[in-house]
Amino acid sequence: QVRLVESGGGWAQAGDSLRLACAASGRSLDTYVMAWFRQAPGKDREFVAAIYTSSSRSYGDSVRGRFTISRDYAKNTAYLQMNSLKPEDTADYYCAAKLHHTNTYPYWGQGTQVTVSS
Repeated sequence: QVRLVESGGGWAQAGDSLRLACAASGRSLDTYVMAWFRQAPGKDREFVAAIYTSSSRSYGDSVRGRFTISRDYAKNTAYLQMNSLKPEDTADYYCAAKLHHTNTYPYWGQGTQVTVSS
């Protein structure tokens, strides 16, 4: 069973940076895609970023150029570096993982809250 635990959320002012971490346990995620999603109050869940086993990356339109996803295989951990934060980045951020050849994310963390003030 894969367990994902997010950390690093909190309060920030517009223009600041935060780094989120997603620590995985239960098995090695070397063959898994790791991703970040977010959900703001009253809004649908939104794709933020994903990093693939090839180390290629994809980003949602609203964060491209500001956020960077990375992973440390030795630590079984994924990161989301968030720069130039905006109030509209305020949301609960969730880490997710799936095998690289599948379409859905079966493993999710509990989420970490990010609040950005103007």
